Amino acid sequence: MSTVSVVVPCFNEQEVLPLFYDAITKVAADMKARYDVDFEVIFVNDGSRDRTLSIIKEFADKDDRVRYVSFSRNFGKEAAIYAGLEHSTGDFVSLMDADLQDPPELLDKMYRGIVEDGHDCVATCRSTRKGEPPIRSFFARCFYRLINKISKANIVDGARDYRLMKRSMVDAILNMKEYNRFSKGIFGWVGFDIEWIAYENVERAAGQTKWSFWKLFSYSLEGIVAFSTAPLAIASVFGILMCFAALLFLIFVFVKTLVFGDPVAGYPSLICVILFIGGIQLLCLGIIGQYLAKMYLETKKRPIYIVKEEK
Repeated sequence: MSTVSVVVPCFNEQEVLPLFYDAITKVAADMKARYDVDFEVIFVNDGSRDRTLSIIKEFADKDDRVRYVSFSRNFGKEAAIYAGLEHSTGDFVSLMDADLQDPPELLDKMYRGIVEDGHDCVATCRSTRKGEPPIRSFFARCFYRLINKISKANIVDGARDYRLMKRSMVDAILNMKEYNRFSKGIFGWVGFDIEWIAYENVERAAGQTKWSFWKLFSYSLEGIVAFSTAPLAIASVFGILMCFAALLFLIFVFVKTLVFGDPVAGYPSLICVILFIGGIQLLCLGIIGQYLAKMYLETKKRPIYIVKEEK
């Protein structure tokens, strides 16, 4: 008998957890009757400060299919995803948010896509961004276009973490033990045969989103640095262009001095050029600094997460 492990990262989700539990247990019962498949649900409490852990423990006390991993503090969703995958035991593993923006009823179709159609993974993406602020949608689309052009990580526009994977794909992901994680890029980088299911954007069932615009912007930078060295190449190109521009300007000043004999004239333009070149240099140093910072964190070899308690 096959087992499906459902990994659910949680951070301050007390309002939506009862709704999610009802929805996933209904799907589990339907799939048990239809395919004779067992379920386990692994909640990963990512340092929540509300009643999230207490509610999860209540589920675990009354339902043997429910397990949980609770962190010693907030380590972030990427660490929660890794921990859930590492603690999963099923032949198939699903990642799903607790806010019900990932419709649990799609698991049936995803399971058939793997078992009947032979795919290694069935993943989901949003066909629309209805309900999302326009500026956020614009930058999201720009990010997906950019990351696919400058890296080998194949990320579909609107891709969600919500997916069902064979154990072989999960093991490949777990072998990538890097500290600075960007799961969407990792899913694309490991390859395997992936089928995509598109669905319309769904609003949160309850509670508040934990992703502000700036958190998403920072997360996108993490993805670019983690899966592409193109920014370093751009910094090098900037350096070459600035050296060439500086040489041309030097020739211009030299010729102008010989012809007009007035080296003081043009002072404002000279300052503008100096400031411009200085800004480019600081930009390039910042790009290099981002990569050095990631290397610094990786060399520390700190654990991706620390477990306080589990069941």
